[in-house]
Amino acid sequence: MKKLLLSLGVIAATTFAGQAQVNTYSVGQTVNDFTLTDVHGVTHNLSQITASGKWVVIDFFFTSCPPCQATVPYFSELHEKYGCNEGDLFCISIDTGDSDSDVLGFESTYATQGGFSPAPAVSGIEGGGNAIISEYGITAFPTYCLIDSDMKLAVVDIYPIPNVGAFETAFAGAGFSPQEMSCGSLSVEDVELALNEAVLFPNPSTTATTLSVSLESAMDVEVVVIDMLGSQVSATSFEGTAGANKFDIGTDDLAAGQYIVSVSLGDNATRQLNLSVVK
Repeated sequence: MKKLLLSLGVIAATTFAGQAQVNTYSVGQTVNDFTLTDVHGVTHNLSQITASGKWVVIDFFFTSCPPCQATVPYFSELHEKYGCNEGDLFCISIDTGDSDSDVLGFESTYATQGGFSPAPAVSGIEGGGNAIISEYGITAFPTYCLIDSDMKLAVVDIYPIPNVGAFETAFAGAGFSPQEMSCGSLSVEDVELALNEAVLFPNPSTTATTLSVSLESAMDVEVVVIDMLGSQVSATSFEGTAGANKFDIGTDDLAAGQYIVSVSLGDNATRQLNLSVVK
């Protein structure tokens, strides 16, 4: 059974089969981009994820929803079966109406059932999930949708979810066959994909900006700031740890203008991010 979110904000249980749950978009339409921060502090940008060739499956949920609680263990199994977002499938859960602490409780109680690694989860309040659920026109929960690597909606709703095979059947129907892989095997390609999710915030910056990047294992993170004339103005080295990392980069001594922030992970890959400094 699904739950229908009524326009007055009252949540009522109802049978809601056979109707598309992503009401703003139709299959084949390009969806709007979003940038969200999950409950562990990692920022996720849809266009950067898909630009790396990944397809994205989104779990729209809220924490007190019984069908959400019942199906999220299968979503966690999917997440782990296909490489914990390291391969060609990216899983993310987006909540409505709940806080980070609520979602963390949901994650520890339900998403880890079966011993699988849960997908990144974004709360409705602090993480920005409320706005995205409104943007996508989600009215029933859970709604699992699939977005292809061109940012086009491929499946409006995957339901019911009796097992992980329900996701795989829906993927096959959309012409998508992700490759199974284990989590945590960090190759050069994996490092490059981690860099695809590196984000600077705030940007523009006045006195400091923060680099957010999620790593699968500990490694050195080298950050070099370059001005528009190609001159290096600062260089910093950080010791990155497995999981979410946030590194502060001072901009107080920089003149107002545009800069390139070159981020390198170990000896494997480098990505350049644009940074604006304002005074």
